[in-house]
Amino acid sequence: MPTRAAGLAGTWAGAWLLLVALLFAPAHAQQTREDFARSLPASDFTSGQVRDDAKRFLAAPGFANARVAVNPLAAGAQPVGEKVCIACHQLESEHFTHTVHALGLHAAAQADPSIPVCESCHGPGSEHARNPAGKGSIIGYTRTSATPVQQQTEVCLTCHTGGAREHWAGSVHQRNALSCSDCHNPMANFSGQGLLARRSINDTCAQCHQDVRQQFGRRSHMPLAEGQMSCADCHNPHGTLTAPLLKTATVNETCYTCHAEKRGPFLFEHAPVRESCLNCHTPHGSNQHALLVAPVPLLCQQCHSQLGHPNDLQTPASLANGAHPDERLIGRACLTCHAQVHGSNAPSGPKFHE
Repeated sequence: MPTRAAGLAGTWAGAWLLLVALLFAPAHAQQTREDFARSLPASDFTSGQVRDDAKRFLAAPGFANARVAVNPLAAGAQPVGEKVCIACHQLESEHFTHTVHALGLHAAAQADPSIPVCESCHGPGSEHARNPAGKGSIIGYTRTSATPVQQQTEVCLTCHTGGAREHWAGSVHQRNALSCSDCHNPMANFSGQGLLARRSINDTCAQCHQDVRQQFGRRSHMPLAEGQMSCADCHNPHGTLTAPLLKTATVNETCYTCHAEKRGPFLFEHAPVRESCLNCHTPHGSNQHALLVAPVPLLCQQCHSQLGHPNDLQTPASLANGAHPDERLIGRACLTCHAQVHGSNAPSGPKFHE
């Protein structure tokens, strides 16, 4: 009891002292305009601090790390600077000026004059300036240059490493000795994005994949020609863990990115569908309905024979205008009855009727 009384007395004493301090405290003077201005951040865009900040912002994180590329074929060459390069390569400079590489390197060079522009990709230019016709005096990015493809790619990967290029080593494009410059042209804006060697991603891929380009011209095809998708929607040309450079681990996962309704899970699953979409469909283009690899019911008969139906091989004679019309070949053939061929959640749907 005495302890509690002592605590209450201390509380009342503290409150009384606070009240006395508030009553007898001197009144604060009203804040002036000068005081208010001093409390605000600096807004003078001509101040030295702002200029220093601008230089720091100009040095973009990626381009600020640019260094003179190493050229093993001209080990004794020295950097000469961009102006020496432009003295001869005026046309190339005009094409290069408006690219993202030029804008980034020039901005970084304004913040740090030691950052190279041309020589960050082509290596030191003193040997080339002394003997312009000498092979290998600078790093070239054409098939006719003396620079090996591996060296060309290594220079690009100096900045463009990781990310989408994580699995470039060992990919089908790397194994076939493709150079970055086979698909990209960093010296000109031929495409809207990616500094591609052609107008679009699809045109760039079609340089080599002519057979696939022909498939997109078939009756049923993915809407690449209509501009609704591109090769890069399904493939990563810079390398993945799959042989066809798919952006996902499996064919089905790639298809499910757009066809989510086919993913399931289903109460009754169709085994070939769950195994791979390619069992029934061709991914690029087909002359059959819905990208099918063969017309129904011939496609279905590849697996289903003597199961629930007479063992009759359906032929063109079984068409509606044939010699022996068969109702199983009229309309949508097998799909007329087995409409939910990708899977069914109906309790009475083990045959994919509903």
